[in-house]
Amino acid sequence: MVTRTRTATAVALLCALALPVSTAATASASAVAPRLSAPSSPSVPAPAAPRSSVASSVPAAFVSAARAELPAPTGPYAVGSSVLHLVDRSRPDPWVREAGARELMVTLHYPAARHSGPPGPRPAPAPYATTEEARLLLRGLNLEQAVPAARLAEMRTHSRRDARPARGRHPLVLLSPGFGVSRYTLTHLAEDLAGRGYVVASVDHAYESLGTAMPGGRVLTCEACTAVEEGGVDESLVAATRADDMSFVIDRLTGCHAVTKYAAMIDKRRIGMAGHSIGGAAAATAMVADRRIGAGINMDGGFQEELPSGGLGGRPFMMLGTDDAVHRPGGSDTSWNTVWPALDGWKRWLTVAGSEHFTFSDSPVISRHFGLPQPPLPADRAVAITRTYVAAFLDVHLRGMDRPVLDGPTAAQPEVRFHRP
Repeated sequence: MVTRTRTATAVALLCALALPVSTAATASASAVAPRLSAPSSPSVPAPAAPRSSVASSVPAAFVSAARAELPAPTGPYAVGSSVLHLVDRSRPDPWVREAGARELMVTLHYPAARHSGPPGPRPAPAPYATTEEARLLLRGLNLEQAVPAARLAEMRTHSRRDARPARGRHPLVLLSPGFGVSRYTLTHLAEDLAGRGYVVASVDHAYESLGTAMPGGRVLTCEACTAVEEGGVDESLVAATRADDMSFVIDRLTGCHAVTKYAAMIDKRRIGMAGHSIGGAAAATAMVADRRIGAGINMDGGFQEELPSGGLGGRPFMMLGTDDAVHRPGGSDTSWNTVWPALDGWKRWLTVAGSEHFTFSDSPVISRHFGLPQPPLPADRAVAITRTYVAAFLDVHLRGMDRPVLDGPTAAQPEVRFHRP
């Protein structure tokens, strides 16, 4: 279970279920928003917060007049992006049966050729989110008075829509966001990985976010939140559903009938998955279900089920979380302690001092820009650490590269602790 001090981070824009049902059940579902809660200590239930309490605590003068901007990618490639609408007609949506086939929205970030000037105009910058998606997120987190939806939606990204792809074949990385939030909340990481030479598929799982824009002007809301928090549905269904989603995404990006013109640049022999919160838990679930996923990362999520007796079949896995009484060895999220010995391949258990649950997303950048409360770890360090360790892990296991930063503590990354229980 995540400690009560993290309730403040729900104000930092991203609220997601971090822990398995067994430990999360005692947290108040109304800690920050009617449907999403900031995880809290099992011994200290989170008190309900009035809808106006968050917004009123953030003076409007703190909001920068400048346009918000994500940190630039660090790799050698330019970054392109394309949005895909995928429909799996082989299975119904588990949250809204009358919706019919399971739908997914996918943003593909990929290595693009550097623009060399005329002839021809440069492709347009990719949008961060739609205004309606941003509005629904902010309303759900009680932040609509503190952060203008249009300002969040127009945050500057560093990818260009349908830019010409770089030559060669590149590893594929699947990204899954936290429960209740959308794929765009992992954009800084997705763009950075694409700039380093990965094709990145960030997935919105239908009815599992506060707002997901769909073709035809439809916007799906979080029916899964209601099912879990009010209907008694076990959170393991979320992880299992996402595992099925990711297998379908792999099929549609790499199969004989790939749906995107960028399929030719994907090396289907090299696939990894990372996720935040329940998206990180889903990475392990997906690896159990689909051996095509060769490596996985869980960023501060509680595992939803134990691994089978065969573990992950020797495939590598990294746990990256907060350095506190939750995710240190022996911490209150007992799922990490249970899963660790079952990981039967290369593995790392890393925690980050001064971080909180939402450190591993775009939240630090958003919170800093809009004057929202922030944890001790500065936004620049949060971004750098997340990018450095996620990329290093993927470089080692999908590209066979040497990355000493994963060998143990370094002076350049003093906040990162290595655990070998």
